[in-house]
Amino acid sequence: MPLTAFAINCSLKASGDKEKSSTDKIIADLLSALKPHGVRGEVVRALDHDIKAGVLSDMGKGDDWPDLREKIISADIFILGLPIWMGQPSSVAKRVMERMDAFLSETDDKGRMPAAGKVALVAIVGNEDGAHHCHAECFQALNDVGFTIPANGGVYWVGEAMGDVNYVDLPATPEEVDGMIDMAASNAAHLATLLKGKAYIGVDK
Repeated sequence: MPLTAFAINCSLKASGDKEKSSTDKIIADLLSALKPHGVRGEVVRALDHDIKAGVLSDMGKGDDWPDLREKIISADIFILGLPIWMGQPSSVAKRVMERMDAFLSETDDKGRMPAAGKVALVAIVGNEDGAHHCHAECFQALNDVGFTIPANGGVYWVGEAMGDVNYVDLPATPEEVDGMIDMAASNAAHLATLLKGKAYIGVDK
């Protein structure tokens, strides 16, 4: 069976925004790098959906999160893509992570959360420093709710501080970033294959 990936773009721009999304670009680059490893992927823009504030898997009428949640836990690899704003992960990314807090109380009879056996990658763009800090915040949250983080599982590009050149505006992907993306894709696919073949055993409650 082929591996699957599901990505959420946590840009502050909705799909109808005329300005191109650098977050879309880095997610697309990562999905392209996953293809040679037999991974087929899908990406959605968080702001195209009504993700209610809260820490439950279903916040009631009008909440689009339950469908997104199902896509996340059905995929072998989850990609969280986000921009840096004021040195922090975007508010949209924080809401997505807050909604996954529900996984903590949704364990099976072996104590495994819904994300157990799923691999997570984080892709970050920005025009300022803060990629490592944002990776740390995201990886801690994703690990807390059961995802497995592969080696070199974070990819990023940050431009010159106070600059006006975005990742999506670059004529070509920098060699270092290209290599980073390829390594993350290779490691994620390898780990996802191992976990799909032999899942975590959990513990007896």
